[in-house]
Amino acid sequence: MLHFHQETQVTDQTRRTFIVRTIGLCATLAAARTALAAPPVVDEADAGAKTLGYRAKASTVDAAQFPKYQAGQRCANCRFYSGAASDAAGTCPMFAGKLVAAEGWCNVYAKRA
Repeated sequence: MLHFHQETQVTDQTRRTFIVRTIGLCATLAAARTALAAPPVVDEADAGAKTLGYRAKASTVDAAQFPKYQAGQRCANCRFYSGAASDAAGTCPMFAGKLVAAEGWCNVYAKRA
């Protein structure tokens, strides 16, 4: 049989262990949420996007300004685009850390083989 003092010590240790583990779990979940957050989508107004002539919809590309553009070209069929066929956006090394629209286009377009 435990005495009152011993029971209190056991309860305090259990409570401390619970609190420490809960704090650790919360910190882990917060870090995982940040790590798994999707990167932002490229904004056409970004300086880098303007330099490369990026448009989120290839159909809005000004062919007079970008004579390299041809109908049917879009990020989803560019060799630099990484994303599944069903994805609305994917990654591109030209815009590190950001997503480009699958229906987008930029002046670095190169047809996927």
